[in-house]
Amino acid sequence: MLFNSIQFILFFIVVTLAYFSLNKTGRWVLLLLASCYFYMVFKPAFILVLAFTIVIDYFAGLWIEGEKNVQKRRWWLIISIISNVGILAFFKYYDFGMENFNRVFASVGLAIPPLGAILPQTLRDWMVTGSGSVVLPIGLSFHTFQAMSYTIEVYRGNQKAERHFGIYALYVMFYPQLVAGPIERPQNVLHQFHTYFKYDFENVKAGLMQMAFGVFKKCVIADRLGLVVEHAYHQPHNHNGLTLLVATFFYTFVIYCDFSGYSDIAIGAARVMGYDLMENFRTPYFSKSIAEFWGRWHISLSTWFRDYLYIPLGGNRKGELRGYANRMMVFLVSGLWHGASWKFVIWGGLHGGFLLGESLRDKYLRALGIKLPTGRVYSVLQVFFTFLLVMLAWVFFRVEHTSDAFVILKKIARTSLSDSLKTPLNAVEMWFCVFLILFLQLKEYFYLYVPTKNTVVFYLLFVGTLALTYFFGVFGSNQFIYFQF
Repeated sequence: MLFNSIQFILFFIVVTLAYFSLNKTGRWVLLLLASCYFYMVFKPAFILVLAFTIVIDYFAGLWIEGEKNVQKRRWWLIISIISNVGILAFFKYYDFGMENFNRVFASVGLAIPPLGAILPQTLRDWMVTGSGSVVLPIGLSFHTFQAMSYTIEVYRGNQKAERHFGIYALYVMFYPQLVAGPIERPQNVLHQFHTYFKYDFENVKAGLMQMAFGVFKKCVIADRLGLVVEHAYHQPHNHNGLTLLVATFFYTFVIYCDFSGYSDIAIGAARVMGYDLMENFRTPYFSKSIAEFWGRWHISLSTWFRDYLYIPLGGNRKGELRGYANRMMVFLVSGLWHGASWKFVIWGGLHGGFLLGESLRDKYLRALGIKLPTGRVYSVLQVFFTFLLVMLAWVFFRVEHTSDAFVILKKIARTSLSDSLKTPLNAVEMWFCVFLILFLQLKEYFYLYVPTKNTVVFYLLFVGTLALTYFFGVFGSNQFIYFQF
């Protein structure tokens, strides 16, 4: 069920009205059933995958907390992690691993068969596509990481094991952030599901406004700019450098508006009912460095990798070189988390390289006693240069084939002012796209969240945003980009 659909609007209205009419027990039951329905709309059979991990992690949490022997507690945690990572690896990386293994060992006659060739027909029908690739359960990477954070925090003693099975299942299944985050921590969310939230009109206004602007970002900005991106990136060999440069610039805002728009809708939907989900984006394109960018972009994932991978690897506590290696490892794994393809690994490696470059630059400038300039002009240059690096790295994220990225970057490097811009939009529509980008940046620079304290202003802004979305939105079956992860 897509957030940018009439089906979801009706679902949200019915569930929210029913939620406020029920008592505490009725609410968690309603939300759990609604979340199961929400997920099963995509592909019903995959609810069994979630059910399996929910049962494993629920009992693992109880056993970890109840076990006094440190070694046994660690084993319960390992079992939980292996179960989650194993399921994720199977569905997401089987084809990737098979293809690369077969390519490397083809000369000696070793090969892993496609999954469709070894599964019985009953499983093949729902686990394998017509082309023979494994079907990835929607949002698997997100709810797997959220489930893992629970058992890890219980093991660390930062979270009490949840004894209410229904509440724990709701923690994993909560429909607003089930398929694309934010990736929550149990300390932030679990206690909220035990709380009875009274109807609060301020929460309703703030939540609805955030949802409305999230839909605006998705349908009006992301999907409109996406028309240009799709046209250029579908066959990059047929386009010149200027067209590919503009498409790459547009994609930088497509990916942001698509994903942050989803997060806005998710956080807003939860806020209407009284739940407080973590912030996931904070004006990332105003960052002055790559390090700052990752403190503002997909915050729930970047902090997850920091707390559950970078720090356990040793962080920067085991020497400078080990710290650099740990950072690069985190970004390579982050790239692979985004997709089973070398293009995502390269994208992650580029960001890791950018970050290491910043660290080395700062280190040697300090050693030489050179101070970087300050002032508004230098800050603007920092933002511009950081944006440029992020934009060029997005090329690998967007292309259909890794080789296309090198073609695009080569053509962009040879861009000439004499190139003609070829897009499916006319000149007026292209300038409208530029206006939307400028409007977005100005709005988020001055008002990251739209003020809704004044009820009259709220109604005007809310209705106005919905009207603009209706008249200028691009509608259809445009799935959110991060649903595929």
